[in-house]
Amino acid sequence: MVQLSTSVCLVGGLLGLFLLAPVMASTPASMCTPLKTLNDSLSHRRRYMKHNFPINYTIRVHQKEIFKLSNISRMKLQVEELDELVLQRLWFEVNQGVLKKIIRVMPERHPSRPYTAELERRFRDAEGVFVQSHPAEVLQQELPETIQDIWDRLTEEPERVPESSWRFASPKSLLDNFCHTMYCLFSECFASTEVQQDYCGVSHWRKGRKKDLQPES
Repeated sequence: MVQLSTSVCLVGGLLGLFLLAPVMASTPASMCTPLKTLNDSLSHRRRYMKHNFPINYTIRVHQKEIFKLSNISRMKLQVEELDELVLQRLWFEVNQGVLKKIIRVMPERHPSRPYTAELERRFRDAEGVFVQSHPAEVLQQELPETIQDIWDRLTEEPERVPESSWRFASPKSLLDNFCHTMYCLFSECFASTEVQQDYCGVSHWRKGRKKDLQPES
């Protein structure tokens, strides 16, 4: 009887792992190619988002569009067992708005406009693969209340957004956030074969900034 009970427990445990697999699933492999292509563009952000703009130049964005690693950490603390897929969905929603706002302030002949337009195209390619990589019912699942509140604020009509909800940020800092949070939320696509990297850690990016280099993709 003891042997039978042990076997039942083992089978039950394995079954539980299989049932949990979809929830714990890592980033689909199909996402890595478009994200690495996007990362190639982001590696030039210093030139196009800093050198081609006046010193201390900023644009107006929604406070929720200043999406940093600290925001991800905070949301994980606020929402128990927060699914990474939910954060990935939010990442696409945030940066869609960020890119639109950066392009909107550029005249047609601005030297950084072709770069930003190409970056947006690559972003949309990645978003398309993301949508195709998950069943529709998964992407339509109800969001946790905290995340839904952020989503609602991001999609609110601009004229209805309170003045207190607007912030000013440089295009370069917005794309820094874009890049850092991409590495954090899709880390499987940027894993190093030499050493394990904590892309969600602020210290990792501080170290990288000193060298003025990006992690190998």
